[in-house]
Amino acid sequence: MIYFKLLVTFIKIGLFSFGGGYGMIPLIQKEIEMNGWLSPSEFVDIIAISEMTPGPIAVNSATFVGYKTAGFLGGMAATIGVAIPSLALILIVSNYFFKFQKHPLNTLIFYGIRPVIVGLIVTAAIFVSETAIFKCEFSVEVFSSMINSPFQVINIGSIVILALTLVALTKFKLHPILTIVGSGLMGIVLFYIYG
Repeated sequence: MIYFKLLVTFIKIGLFSFGGGYGMIPLIQKEIEMNGWLSPSEFVDIIAISEMTPGPIAVNSATFVGYKTAGFLGGMAATIGVAIPSLALILIVSNYFFKFQKHPLNTLIFYGIRPVIVGLIVTAAIFVSETAIFKCEFSVEVFSSMINSPFQVINIGSIVILALTLVALTKFKLHPILTIVGSGLMGIVLFYIYG
């Protein structure tokens, strides 16, 4: 039954994900690929929607994946599944964390987990860039084509939006909501008018 499979899959994702929602993206991607639930471009769209909607990206992603896969009940199963491990772990850990917060072993564990979190987030960024920036799945052949004829491989509109967004966020400190709205409008102009 698909609902049970979604529930168990997202319990597993919630249990073994560190680094918040962005750290979950590679695990969600792997499960989606293994089960054939969504295409890579559909998943990237779900990540974008999850980022724009209120709430944690992990819960939003789970809800959208479940809904897209099996409707309303699928969305409920995935959402409950991703939330159960966090709720259970925080209830268990909260009793002991403050007692052992200064313990050297605790500090060493967090030093070991931090690089893994960075790796998971970078993996998610690479996955999103493959479908957002490149016109086809990134490979050695695509890389060599990118050197010889970059306009056939790279989506220039996406690069323009990426560059303008980075400048808006870092140099002008534009609010993220305004950046998202502006990027959406630029997407309409670049992709539908200039096609």
